[in-house]
Amino acid sequence: MICPLQHLFNQGKTLLFLFLTLVLASCSEDDDFGFEPTTDDVNVQDFMWQAMNFWYFWQQDVPDLADDAFADNQEYTAFLQATPNPDNFIRSLLFTEDRFTFWNEDFEELLNSLSGISKSNGLQFFIVDLTNDTSNDLFLFIRNVVPGSDAALNGVQRGDVFYAIDGQQLTSENINTLLDQDTYTLSFGELDVNNRLVNPTAATVTLTKEENFQEPPIRLATTLDINGQKIGYLMYQRFNRNFNEALNDVFGQFIANGVTDLVLDMRYNPGGSVDTSRLLASMIYGTNTNDLYIRQRWNDKQQDRLSGQLEDFFADRVSSEVLLNSLELNRVFVLTTNRTASASELLINGLDPYIQVIQVGATSRGKNEFSISLVDDPDNNYQYNSSRENRIDPENRWIIQPLVGRNENSVGFLDYTNGFSPDFEVAEDVFNLGTFGDPNEPLLAKAIEEITGVSSKSGLRARELPPQAHTILGYDTPARELMILDKPLSSNNP
Repeated sequence: MICPLQHLFNQGKTLLFLFLTLVLASCSEDDDFGFEPTTDDVNVQDFMWQAMNFWYFWQQDVPDLADDAFADNQEYTAFLQATPNPDNFIRSLLFTEDRFTFWNEDFEELLNSLSGISKSNGLQFFIVDLTNDTSNDLFLFIRNVVPGSDAALNGVQRGDVFYAIDGQQLTSENINTLLDQDTYTLSFGELDVNNRLVNPTAATVTLTKEENFQEPPIRLATTLDINGQKIGYLMYQRFNRNFNEALNDVFGQFIANGVTDLVLDMRYNPGGSVDTSRLLASMIYGTNTNDLYIRQRWNDKQQDRLSGQLEDFFADRVSSEVLLNSLELNRVFVLTTNRTASASELLINGLDPYIQVIQVGATSRGKNEFSISLVDDPDNNYQYNSSRENRIDPENRWIIQPLVGRNENSVGFLDYTNGFSPDFEVAEDVFNLGTFGDPNEPLLAKAIEEITGVSSKSGLRARELPPQAHTILGYDTPARELMILDKPLSSNNP
């Protein structure tokens, strides 16, 4: 039997223990996001530092992001004040190997762009300096026209070439200013294929950019009948989760058409939703939900904290109400270029342990990190959540899209920073781009040749002709190489 005094003493020890535990927990929670500024004029920089310190994949490799980088709040505040420009500040926090973190001063604008929404006339093109042209002139070779856009409605097609805007010959000095206009008139050129030159013509077209234009990620889905062999062809431009059910419908039609082989055209696909890549992989390979698709690797802070949320398996449903359509293939042909990036490469890597992934074209971009959207909402660990927009600091609309981790496949492979090399190299030639879905288009022709065993003469001629033009850059609407981890994450601090 415990005497009353001993009971009181034990209660006192228990209360003291609980008090100390709460104090320590409180201190730990306060330390979760490091230091606090002593002034109100650095709230943007403070948000950026706190979010990067907590989430950034290379946090431990950037001295200024270390948990003990500053002696006290005054030193922390002085550090924030030293770089008043937010663009320059976030750049100062990036690791040297980081090629893909980006940001915007308005979260709505960036989030729209991630969903394929932008101000656009629908043109996607190569900016080219012709080798055989001795001038400094530049040319726009159209590589893609977005369906439903002003360019599409005005008859602009892949393979068209333009030499001037508003009557001005394009040069490196004027091209950005001319392209930045909402409305402009393009002058068509005529291809001189033999001499690898562009000759001016009098034909023009006037295009206007549309606000909040939505790009459909599925550009073309068709079933080719090649000597009785049914080959599915999907030109897929972006991993956009808002179109998951439409993508599933495409595979339902492939199944109905008796497709036995698939050519997945991701030559210009910059990436997007990780979850959509998982669904597309399941539509290709199968719906065994016990098979691991990918596993995430985070920084040291997050790896243990998110230990129960690291693995993603193949799916059997697009949503709780929609069953997934799968071709259950043992191989897939993927068309790639150096603009194939991020979630596109994730798909290749995630499928590779299970089926034969045969790559045609050029080496992919080599982006193997994923990102999340971070805004000034510290109570949600700075993660953007559409239902919490009213909790974002109204004085700070900045958003950052930092690289926060890497995805490895089921056998642990994740190191593809140099990209995936093609099994069959076929370089795109701006003088012979061909038409998407046409069996004679050079990249598709090579894939069909490998599927059927029948050589394509037109494809062979195109592959033997080396490109003799220098591509300055490719222009997309909008263009981001991204892999967005869009599954819910725990918002609890450790």
